[in-house]
Amino acid sequence: MERLKAGLAAALSIGLALPPAPGLAQAAAATGGRRDPRAAYQSAQLHGDERSVHVLNRVTFGPRPGDLEAVRARGLDKWFAQQLHPETIDNTDLEARLAEFPAMRGSPQDLLYRLPSGAIIRQTAAGKLPMPEGGGLRAIYRDELARYEERRQKKAELSSQAGAAMTAQGMKTDAPGMAGEGGQSTASVADAGQMNAMAGANAGADQAAAFEPQFSEGQIARILALPPPQRVARLAGMQQPELDAFRKALKGPQRAALTADLNPAQKEFVAALDGPQRVVAEELAAQRLTRDIYSDAQLQEVMTDFWLNHFNVFLRKNEETPYYLVSYERDVIRPLVLGRFEDLLEATAHAPAMLLYLDNASSIGPDSPAAERSKVAAARRPDGQKKAPEGLNENYARELMELHTLGVNGGYTQADVTQVARVFTGWTVDRPQRGGGFKFDENRHEPGAKKVLGKEIKEHGELEGREVLHMLATRPATARFIARKLAIRFVGDEPPQTLVDRLAASYMKSGGSIAAVLQTLFHAPEFWSNSAYRAKMKTPIEYVVSAARASNASADNPQPLANALREMGMPLYGAVPPTGYKWEAADWVSTGALVNRMNFALSLAANRLPGVRVGWAAQTETLGTKIDDGSGTSVAAQLGVISSAPMTTPEAE
Repeated sequence: MERLKAGLAAALSIGLALPPAPGLAQAAAATGGRRDPRAAYQSAQLHGDERSVHVLNRVTFGPRPGDLEAVRARGLDKWFAQQLHPETIDNTDLEARLAEFPAMRGSPQDLLYRLPSGAIIRQTAAGKLPMPEGGGLRAIYRDELARYEERRQKKAELSSQAGAAMTAQGMKTDAPGMAGEGGQSTASVADAGQMNAMAGANAGADQAAAFEPQFSEGQIARILALPPPQRVARLAGMQQPELDAFRKALKGPQRAALTADLNPAQKEFVAALDGPQRVVAEELAAQRLTRDIYSDAQLQEVMTDFWLNHFNVFLRKNEETPYYLVSYERDVIRPLVLGRFEDLLEATAHAPAMLLYLDNASSIGPDSPAAERSKVAAARRPDGQKKAPEGLNENYARELMELHTLGVNGGYTQADVTQVARVFTGWTVDRPQRGGGFKFDENRHEPGAKKVLGKEIKEHGELEGREVLHMLATRPATARFIARKLAIRFVGDEPPQTLVDRLAASYMKSGGSIAAVLQTLFHAPEFWSNSAYRAKMKTPIEYVVSAARASNASADNPQPLANALREMGMPLYGAVPPTGYKWEAADWVSTGALVNRMNFALSLAANRLPGVRVGWAAQTETLGTKIDDGSGTSVAAQLGVISSAPMTTPEAE
């Protein structure tokens, strides 16, 4: 078996290292330009089913059984034209699946109230926010407040013990040889005191464990046998220690039975009792994967992935970011992915998620009324109480030009970054801990005219920012930057400059229409060339989603797929830097990455991912010869290799 594992890993590693099959021009170059008269003519363009398979692997997250036949029947041009208009596509099945995630329909304010963040709980504990009056919501707050108080007490105990230990250590340092009462050295007394403190803490933990409620199998069975409304009410009635003990007592099948027959709202409530913040993050990832796998408007989902990465926001920036990301993806990104780039740029610039992530919400003009008041207040404080003043923050201004529009070589200077930062002062978020929206604060805005890229921006409040956004969105450097990124995503890691130029020209001619640029891409000869066929390595999200689609998987619980993405180094919404994840193969090709992909494929094929079941269809064999991850080995072929144990890297062995 070990030899089989090693052989599989070696075969896939070789496949990853090999370049795509050479086309006619490459073959001629390899023979010094001499043509072999016996060689058959080979077209430089894709033809037949290769064209359909190529489109399905680039424009979608990979074909599902039946997709190839559907494209054949409709015709490639008509199929692609419909993909450019997702509103015309029937997604009834997808909408039914998305109903399983009720939190994804809420506003940030609503979510922060129903599924409170740590900040909301702390404010409630401090009496700054009221407790909900009754019902299940009060139970969620009650349990979170109990956990918060438990953490606070543990922190205080640890701090007290650390202080005692430091005091004892100081005594030992000051008088290392001094004898205490009864002839015992001071060091011995200090050590004994520290040991007593640790023993006391352990005793307290043992005492708490002794009083922790215990649940017998019979008690668990009776709770699980309750009808859904009564079962949920029983859980809501448990105090936090009892609820935690009940969850610990559940075994695997019992955990599944606890929520198996609950409706989506009831499932969400039960999950929230165990941690409301986690519910938001998990539903966010689950709905994303559900859309990617099951949506028939595949181009819209591919472009949502593209623009979420382009306008990246890190999930864990702060406690409120997961709540804001729900509306950021749903209301800002997805509706505009095929529209005008300028509209998308302006929507992201106003988005609270972006303003918080790149710190523009805290930026204050140096000469603004708010800055002047801050200076006066600081002057009145005693020296020991003075705080570092808030000031101009250039993060958003820099990334706006470098990553969102012009590109690193787009012709701007540091002076332009500073001026753009001044333009966007006052673009902030109203009470972010409560889920507030965009707010333009005139008091924070830097007064006076600014000069950006050689153009004077007259003082005009919020309109200054809109003027700069329009200027950036319509510049040729932006057209080239966006064109190149799209070419890398859809064609190859080193796209032909002729293609980039053609896409940039389409951008400028259409006023930044993303659909028009994609239409140009679809008809470009570079897109259909043999050298572009199977020339790209799939990113982890493309690999995982395409495997689920190819195997006709039923992903009732997408969490194992999200876990697989994390293990492959691409957690959803998990890119910390504003650059987002890379599309090029170099970031995803390594021995460890290869083994992680194999382990995932084996687990998926063997139905070892809880809540994910593959449904191989008759078309799999046909698709298996064509659905490719860029490695030279088909996804279906990888999924068809069943092993009794996961593969491991040599380092792990």
